[in-house]
Order: sequence, then C-alpha cells, then structure tokens
Amino acid sequence: MIRDHFRVMVADLRSGKGSVVKLDGRDEVAGGSGLAALLFDKYAHKDRPWNDPDQPLIFAIGPLTGYFPLMSKTVCAFKSPYHDQYAESHAGGRSALAMRFADLDGLVIVGKAPRPSVLHVGLRGLELRDAHYLWGQGVMTSGKHLRHMFPASGFRTIMRIGPAGEQGSAMACINVDTYRHFGRLGGGGVMGDKGLKAIIIQGEGSFEFMPSGCEIGIGKEYPKLFKEIYRQLTSTQMMRKYHDLGTAGNAIPLNELKSMPWRNLQQTSDPEIGKVSGETFAERTLLRNAACAGCPVGCVHIGYVREKIMEDNRFVYKQVSYDHEPNFAAGTMLGVTDPFGVLKILDAIEREGLDAISGGVCIAWATEAMAKGLITEEDTLVPLAFGDVAAYEKAVHHLGRGHTEFYRTLLAGGSRGAAERYGGWDFACVLGQEMAGYATGETFFVSQSLGLRHAHLDSGGYAYDQQDKGKDVDAAVNFLVEDESARCLMNSMVACLFSRGIYKGELIQEALRVLGYAALADTTDAVAERVQSLRWKMRMDTGYDPEGIKIPKRFTEITTWKGPLDAEYMETLRTAYAARIRSLAARTI
Repeated sequence: MIRDHFRVMVADLRSGKGSVVKLDGRDEVAGGSGLAALLFDKYAHKDRPWNDPDQPLIFAIGPLTGYFPLMSKTVCAFKSPYHDQYAESHAGGRSALAMRFADLDGLVIVGKAPRPSVLHVGLRGLELRDAHYLWGQGVMTSGKHLRHMFPASGFRTIMRIGPAGEQGSAMACINVDTYRHFGRLGGGGVMGDKGLKAIIIQGEGSFEFMPSGCEIGIGKEYPKLFKEIYRQLTSTQMMRKYHDLGTAGNAIPLNELKSMPWRNLQQTSDPEIGKVSGETFAERTLLRNAACAGCPVGCVHIGYVREKIMEDNRFVYKQVSYDHEPNFAAGTMLGVTDPFGVLKILDAIEREGLDAISGGVCIAWATEAMAKGLITEEDTLVPLAFGDVAAYEKAVHHLGRGHTEFYRTLLAGGSRGAAERYGGWDFACVLGQEMAGYATGETFFVSQSLGLRHAHLDSGGYAYDQQDKGKDVDAAVNFLVEDESARCLMNSMVACLFSRGIYKGELIQEALRVLGYAALADTTDAVAERVQSLRWKMRMDTGYDPEGIKIPKRFTEITTWKGPLDAEYMETLRTAYAARIRSLAARTI
C-alpha cells in the first residue's frame, strides 16, 4: 500500500532483536539515496570511527521499487573503512524486491554479533543465526550453504561476504544473489566487522493495489503507464545495447579514443584490444544473459571458465559474470588479453569477496611497484608480471586472505594506503578510490576523484570528455553538479541508471502521480537538490575535505584523442569543483 512515511526495520545484533519504526520525510527525500542519507543522519555517530559497533549499516529502496521496470536497485550506506567517511554503494539482484515484499523501505543494522552470524529478516520478524562454520568460506561456497539454510519462499535475497570482508577490508564487496554487488568503498568490510557473514531478506508479502477513489491508491492510469514504459524498454533500440554486448562493448570505442586503461594506465590504447572486446567475450565465453528482479532487459552477462580438478582428473565449469568494469580491472589494466584468463581472475576475485575494480587496479599497481623494485616477491609471494594470469590468480587469493603484511596493507587502504607505506604514489591509479575503466580526460578524473561515491556513476564526466566541449571550467562544473542532481533523483526512486535515457523528470513525476505520490511528484526538482545537499552534508560531517583530494601524477601523463592531458586545466577544474561541492553541502535544505 502506498504510504506517506517510511517503514524501517532497526536490527540490533547485540540482542538479536529488531523493531519497525515509522519515519517521516517521504515528500522531502523520496527514498533510496535520500532515505539512506536521512537514516545515516539519524543513526550514525559521525565523530566515531567506521568500526564502532554502534555505526549503522543501511539498506534503502524507493517509492517506485517494484511498481515499474528497472526500479530494481537498493542503496547501501555506511561509514567507509576506506576513508572513514559517509559512503554509498548500489546493487540490484533480488535485493530491492525482497525489501518491497518484506514491507520495508529501509533496514538499519547496528551493533556487533557475539559470534559469526547470519541475519534473517522478513515479514514474520528477525532471526540472528549462528554461522561460525561459514567463517573463512568463499562467497560461492557460502551461497550454497545459505540457500539450504533459508529455503526460498517469495522473493529472497542473499547478501554475503568472503574472507576479505571478514578482515574488515576497505575493498571488500557485498555479493548480492551471486552476480550483483555492493562493490565500492568497503561495505563488505563493515559487514565483516559486525560479525555478519550474510544478510537474508525474505519477501513473503504481496502488493494490494488500492481501488480508484481511495485517498491513497492506484487507479486505471497505472497499468497504461506501466505498459508504455515496458514498451520503451523492450521494443526500442535505447536499451538493446545493454542486453546484446552489454557495457563490455565499450572496450573498442574507448581504445579507439585512446581512453582505455592498459597496464596500470601506462597506455591508453593497444592493438590487442580485439582479443578482450565485448564482441570477443560474446562470441567465445558467453553462456547466457540474466536480469535483476523486475527488469526485462537482461544486462547481466554470464561467461564460463573450465577448471581441471587435479585430484580426480576431471573438469568443472564455472559461471562468471562480466561487464566493462570487471573486464577492464582484470583484463587490460593487468595486460591480460585472453578472455578466459580475465574470467579466471574475476572468479578468483569473486571467491575472496573483493571489489573487482579495486582488486584488479591494486594488483596492477603492485605489478608496476615490483618492476620498479619498491616491493619484492617476499611481499607478494608470487612474481607479478603484466599478462601472467596464473600469477594473478594466486595473488588475488593471497590478497583476499591477507597472507603477508603487504597484502594486509592493501586490504586495509587500497593502492593509496600501500603507496603511502611502500612508495609509488605517482603511479597509483587512485581517483578517490581505485579508478573506474575510463581514461577519458580531465573532467572524468576530477569527477571521480571528488565525487561522493568516487565512482564513474556519480556523474557523466566520462561522457563529457568524449565531446569536444573545450576547456570551460564553469561549464564543466555546472555539468557535473546538474548531472549529479538528476542522478540523485534517479537514485532516490531507486532506478537502474541504465534507464536514465527513459526515466526523464516528467516520466518520473507521472509514475509518482499514478501511485498516489502527488505532493512528491510536484516537487521532484527540489527533492533532487535536497538529496544532493543532504548527501554532501553527511560526507562533510564525517570529515571530507574536497580541497585535500590529490590526483596522482600518472593521470597527467596520458594522451587521449584530444592530445596530451592538460594538467593545469585539470587542477583549475579540481579546485573549482571542490569549492562547488562545499557550497552544495552548506546549501539550505
């Protein structure tokens, strides 16, 4: 039923009990990203460290979740082990619909479990079950056990961590339903520090559409709008690219633009790109497509690798999801040009519960650091060389388990932390956190470095660079701020950003109106600005200093289709964007 408040479960791991609270603010922050920031403001202890047991781990969905196609994402918010500040990460899978059918807009987890545990949440209540025997198990093995422990009924999501998360790693992800992830900034480390191996949300409820004429309800306009949105998503070319090659199809165009990171960003193009292009992955490795719950597009591309079990001389086949970001991190960034080699490295990363981007980029930095003599085989336990798939598989295993002091340093602070300890900051590919797979130029480097999530999805800086916009600092900053605001609205619904070409402002307003959210529909622009400011305020309140963010020298040494990077322009843009961010956080909301 549509309601004007939020329904939030607050679970305390110390007692193993939870309670549902009603929270006002629907018309102010909508849900999703806005609700996550609102809950962080309410429950977080901003002056305490990220691993204080009372810090919250937050999950939130939006007002359109479950009602329209591609409204399929969940927002996870926490104080990050990476920088000890407010952080967000987004994931799909079945997580959003499980929360909707569990009749929850948000889930707030506080405290620390007395022993390694699984938290089970549903309409019938909350259970904290001992799972010490899963501690130390990889993500895939844990998933098999968890599916037997909690048989499916309705919509069920299984969110779990691997060994990296158990160690509180800043680059540990939360695996969601096998093929999706809360990837960046260490959400898995927060789960591990709380003693949670997994979170199961069981959605056993059902939608009860209110008859037309009710004060809050759904009328005859809803199915008409649903069908039109569905038609646009499935019968036009707008979304077809995500189903066909998927984002893996970005590889060749970026390489042609001299914007594809190779070998720790020592190159921005390479004639070998065809060997790891989206076309090659589709032709040689693709098994099937999959989709998040509530999505008709099917952008999840699942490939396979074959592995020989030496003990009994047999082969097993493993299914591994891929797209542009993992392919870049485990492929071109490591100089790997065999698609099956890329998938083997990604499979190793998955087992350990590492963020694919940070894991691959960190190993790329370590490879160059070893070549320059800053670290030795005593640190890495295996000689690292660009293109060596077998060595990288072993290195990922050592990294996920923290087998040496060097790997433990990487786990705790990523490339930045390791560079501070061992040297090599000049060639650390860090833009706030390990870079995403776009070496497009100044605007993107600044936008990821300073962006709230330090992600390429904070704004379209990578797209801005691919157009001939000149070097107008004010124009670039205005674009970053306005594009972020539009995405804040999408992320408060919570929509998959692949659908941003369809879910424009007016369509979102219409969708809200047919569900009964008239007041919210009339103020979406104000809501977007409010959410944008609230998120930045949370980041500032936890110690963020945008002026203090530095971009390593490696990013000034590249050449793109526009020519050599302009370091002076990039620094001017960085300074201007930092000032604008500070003003956004101070804006009256």
